[in-house]
Amino acid sequence: MASFQCDIVSAEKAIFSGSAEQLIAAGVSGDLGILRGHAPLLTELKPGPVRVMREGGEEEVYYVTGGFLEVQPDVVSVLADTATRAHDLDEAAAEEARQEALKAMGDKQSDLDYTRAAAELAEAVAQLRTIQQLREKGSRR
Repeated sequence: MASFQCDIVSAEKAIFSGSAEQLIAAGVSGDLGILRGHAPLLTELKPGPVRVMREGGEEEVYYVTGGFLEVQPDVVSVLADTATRAHDLDEAAAEEARQEALKAMGDKQSDLDYTRAAAELAEAVAQLRTIQQLREKGSRR
């Protein structure tokens, strides 16, 4: 399969730069699969996993809290708000954040509190979904 240059960067640092055969990311309108030769595209990403399939079948998984995916003829860039390697996610902390967000949504003091709690819940659920995908990938090996 043909490859393309892929870069994943956040405001803090570049987290990945290299050759990829495929990239799968969670767009706001649904999951996107990018292969070499994909039409140019700029779309918003929601919190969730970004999967990079390297040459030789190796897969790397990252977690982004949102951002943008840009597809150009020779390079695919993920411009993330924040990004981390999925293996570095803390499942206990994500579950605790999910529980706290659910509680805050129930105890809302204002629409702003509810909106903030809903955003925190979405991020925690996305982290847990990413961790689950890593587990499933590991069990298939």
